[in-house]
Amino acid sequence: MTETDAARQAPRLAKPFAAVKQGARIAFVASALFLAACQSIVPKGNAPTAPTAPTRPTAPEVVQGLPTDTARHRVALLVPMSGANAGVGQSIANATTLALLDTKTDRVRITTYDTAMGAAVAVNKALADGNRLILGPLLAEDARIVGPIAARANVPVISFSNDVSAAGSGVYVMGYNPGQSIERVVDFAKSKGLTRFGALVPRGTYGERAGNAMLRAVEQAGGTVVSMQTFDRSPASMTAAVRKLEASSSYDALLIADSGRVALQIAPLVRKNGGATARLLGTELWNADTALAASPVLRGAWFASVSDAFYRQLVTKYRARFGSAPYRLSSLGYDSVLLTVRIAQDWKPGTPFPAARLRDAGGFSGIDGAFRFNRAGVAERALEVNEVGAGVVDAAPRGFGD
Repeated sequence: MTETDAARQAPRLAKPFAAVKQGARIAFVASALFLAACQSIVPKGNAPTAPTAPTRPTAPEVVQGLPTDTARHRVALLVPMSGANAGVGQSIANATTLALLDTKTDRVRITTYDTAMGAAVAVNKALADGNRLILGPLLAEDARIVGPIAARANVPVISFSNDVSAAGSGVYVMGYNPGQSIERVVDFAKSKGLTRFGALVPRGTYGERAGNAMLRAVEQAGGTVVSMQTFDRSPASMTAAVRKLEASSSYDALLIADSGRVALQIAPLVRKNGGATARLLGTELWNADTALAASPVLRGAWFASVSDAFYRQLVTKYRARFGSAPYRLSSLGYDSVLLTVRIAQDWKPGTPFPAARLRDAGGFSGIDGAFRFNRAGVAERALEVNEVGAGVVDAAPRGFGD
């Protein structure tokens, strides 16, 4: 268990950032990153006994255990800090530190608990320590364990999972939802005159949800799904699925509901087997694959995702601070802190977290753009549409209407 406390920079602290109007929230994030990037922050080490030069601003101090003061909100971060997913967990934890520095808040303390040691153990320790809000966990299976335990203590959970089935009963799902990505790109394709849709979806939970989302999105857009085929990611299965697709009907747009790596394998098969002129569509998974831009066969494909504009600034700051690149999911940690700090302005320390504020009509803004939680507890996001080889072709909305 480690604690991050931005308040130890007290001589340089500003007041917590104020609530901003809907159209200006994203501008705040950009300015916060820019201003923080102008500061030179060095890790805190053993202080010299007789310094010969002025000391530079220090990072939040990491200490063992919780402090005894009651002036700040106690917030738990539940992520894997050991085991197979330790890299992702550490990246999220580091991003929360950057967010505390950027907001210069003196009202929030974040203590990290390792879910790799057991989700139940982590949440029970967090509750025993007096935390009133939980950020994380990363995995849906952990969220299902943490949620009921936290609910009994009236502590909300903002999970970084993208599994919407984990939402509800005090658990809010903040991860990138493939269903929203598919709906956005289908709507865009329909607006460009494409009406006959095909789909290739992997077997398993993700593929099943992607396929269902595709059917709903096409129906709502007024198009037709002419064929949907499944595959198990083996070369033989991919080839068979593409040939079944070709035999069943013609299509003018084809969703490949899998990672960019898999799309690179399937796209050449599609081009040779009935889909030579079809517009290829992808999901939010494509956003993390930089190899797509170099692929001639995928050039012109469309996919919807959160914007990377502010994330690139976060990457630069993260590298300068921690000496390595962050995982893409780190922005979820950063944005969860922005959300917490904003609500903390009207949240009295020591009292229950005002969970109703998570459903503010205007939503929130962060590294990944505008988002808000719906009645089911799932984050709805303003997504942009990208074209492989060309960049953004339809910008994300700046916020939500009433």
